[in-house]
Amino acid sequence: MLELQGVTKRFGDTVAVDNVSLACRRGEMVGIIGRSGAGKSTLLRMINRLSEPDAGKILWESREVSRLRGDDLRRWRRRCAMIFQQFNLCPRLDVVTNVLVGVVAERPLGPTLFKIFPAADRARAVLELDALDMAHAALQRAGTLSGGQQQRVAIARAMLQDPDVVLADEPVASLDPVNAEVVMEALQRICHERNVPVLVNLHSLEIARTYCTRVIAMAKGAVVFDGPPQGLTPAVLERVYGRRAGRTLEPLPAVEAA
Repeated sequence: MLELQGVTKRFGDTVAVDNVSLACRRGEMVGIIGRSGAGKSTLLRMINRLSEPDAGKILWESREVSRLRGDDLRRWRRRCAMIFQQFNLCPRLDVVTNVLVGVVAERPLGPTLFKIFPAADRARAVLELDALDMAHAALQRAGTLSGGQQQRVAIARAMLQDPDVVLADEPVASLDPVNAEVVMEALQRICHERNVPVLVNLHSLEIARTYCTRVIAMAKGAVVFDGPPQGLTPAVLERVYGRRAGRTLEPLPAVEAA
């Protein structure tokens, strides 16, 4: 289980994340919503330790990862995969080599500088691409792919790390609706098939309601809602987005008791 206990982050006089506490279980798909500047990205960056919390604790399976240093910290960053809005692929390299970048830190420096990877790593990279319906493009240059295809390659690269936790920071913000659907379905599949918690920051409320079993809403750095999508009432959304936001909310189908 991933746990945050009273996590706070300040930038000068600005409180970016304000005393956030939450827990995410394996196999849980969690959407994090809120206006720009609400603290969503900072929250994910602290979990991955790309940003340091000023207060509070971050734990994975009861181990305090917010205190890790050196090799232990590097191992955590590999086990806590981060997927960004910007794909960060090398356009001149082929797709499979871009995926193999996910294991560079675990391999001898010399061979990887010349793009020489063990056959087992290459086989795993192709399998990760195949799981995302991208194996056919393994030898194409990454720069020839569409945005949605590049994001799937970035996801395959993250999955090659065999992560315990998957964090996705606005992974579909720059994609058209069709490619956004493909990417969100891929993240949903990873969550369920690999039994890992997936936390995904989203600007689109409808995408969060469609693909996530749980939604966390943030406003001014604080969590103002944490629950199933059906609980996102107009009153909650007005608190998150502004006084008019709740007026356009379409009701979700009622969930029948088992």
